[in-house]
Amino acid sequence: TAASSAVSPVPESPTSLADESKIKKPPLYLLATNYISRFGLVKSPCLCLSLCLLLIVFALFSLLLNSRSFVCVSSYDPISRVSLFGLDGVDSDFGSLGVPWCRSKHGKTVEWTSKDLINGLEEFVPIYETRPIKNNLYGMGFDHSFGLWFITRWLKPDIMIESGAFKGHSTWVLRQAMPDTPIISLTPRHPEKYLKKGPAYVDGNCTYFAGKDFVDFGSVDWEKVLKNHGISDFSRVLVFFDDHQNELKRLKQALKAGFHHLVFEDNYDTGTGDHYSLRQICDQFYIRGGGHSCFKDSDEARIRSKRKKFWEKAVDIDELCGPHEAWWGVRGEMRDNFNHNKTTISYGEHFQNSRFVESILDVYWELPPTAGPSLTHQTRYDPGRAPPPVVEDGRYRMFQRLGLDRLERSVFNGYTQMVYLQISKPES
Repeated sequence: TAASSAVSPVPESPTSLADESKIKKPPLYLLATNYISRFGLVKSPCLCLSLCLLLIVFALFSLLLNSRSFVCVSSYDPISRVSLFGLDGVDSDFGSLGVPWCRSKHGKTVEWTSKDLINGLEEFVPIYETRPIKNNLYGMGFDHSFGLWFITRWLKPDIMIESGAFKGHSTWVLRQAMPDTPIISLTPRHPEKYLKKGPAYVDGNCTYFAGKDFVDFGSVDWEKVLKNHGISDFSRVLVFFDDHQNELKRLKQALKAGFHHLVFEDNYDTGTGDHYSLRQICDQFYIRGGGHSCFKDSDEARIRSKRKKFWEKAVDIDELCGPHEAWWGVRGEMRDNFNHNKTTISYGEHFQNSRFVESILDVYWELPPTAGPSLTHQTRYDPGRAPPPVVEDGRYRMFQRLGLDRLERSVFNGYTQMVYLQISKPES
C-alpha cells in the first residue's frame, strides 16, 4: 500500500502515495460471473441437464472458432471460459505463467493450513466490518488486512514494529490481532495529521517515530529501543514493512538487527510496482514458475497479451521487457523509494540477489487471495500470477457462510502478493 516514504520526513500527498494496484470498483460486466459460481445451488435435475447440454454446445462452438489458438490460455470471459472448462474448472487456466516461489534453506514451510485460514476468515470478517477507515484508498484492502491479522495472531509476538503507517489502518489491524501488545510505528507523517481531513487511527499503546521524531528503519538503534520496552529476544518480534522501499535493502537491515519474522505488504510481481520486491528477486529461471521470454512470438507473449485484456495489472511483453531484453525487476531496474530511485542492474546481479535471499531464508509464504475472482469480482491482479485462493471459484456457499458476500467488492482489488518471511544468518 501507499504508506510513508522512509527517506525524508515530508508530508505525503495523494499523488505520491497513489498505488495503481489498489482499490477500484469492478466493471459491471464482471458482476454477472458470480452467478455462474452459484449454479451449485441448483437442485432441479431438468435444469441441471439443460445447463450441461448448453455447456456442451458452447464448448463445441468455441472449439471450432478457436481451434488455431486452442493451446493458449482462455480470457476471463465467462462464456468462453465456462464453455472450455466447465463450471467446476473456471480457474483451470490460472497459473499458466507460473508463480515463482522463493526457496528456503531447508524446505520449511508455515505451520498453518487452509483450514486455519478458513477459520480465521470467519472470525476476521466481522472485525473488519468495524474498521475506522471504511474507504482505505491507496491503503490495504481486505486480503492483506486479513493476512496481517492472521499472521500476527498466529505468531503472538511480544512487540510489533511497522515501517509505514499512512492513516493508521495497519496499526488498527495489528491492534485487533494483539489487543495488549506494544506497537512501534515508523512513519514520516503522524497518522493524527489525517484526522483533520477524515477517518484515521491513532493507537494509545503505540510508540510513534513520526513527524519531527521520524527515524528510518535502517537507522534505528533497535537493541536500545527494544530494551526500553523490556524486549531482549528478537525472535519474539514481528516486523511489518509497508514503506515502498527496496525489499532487499530492508531484508539486509532486518537481518543485521537480528529480526527473524518479517511481513512485506507490497510484494510486487515482476514488471510491476515502485520498488524491488522479494517476488521479483525470486523470479529466476532455475525456480519453478520463474524466468521469462521477451520473444514476441512466444507462447508467453500470446498468453500475456490475452490476459492483459481482462486483468488491469497484467503485464504484456512490451511492459515486461526493457532494453536488451531485460525483464527482471521492472524492465531491468531495481527500483526504490516510491519509484524515485531506478538503478539498472544486470541479470547476473539479479541472480546473485536471489542466491543471497536463499542463504538466509527459512520460510517463504505468500498470502493467497481470499477468494476466486468470480466471487469477489476483482479485476486488477492476474490470478495466473498468484497462489490458489482460500475460497476457490464456484464455492459461493462457503463465500456466503464466511460473510464475505457482505463486503464491498472494491475491497478485494488491492492484492499484491503479501509475503511472510522467517530469516536467519547464512550457514557457514
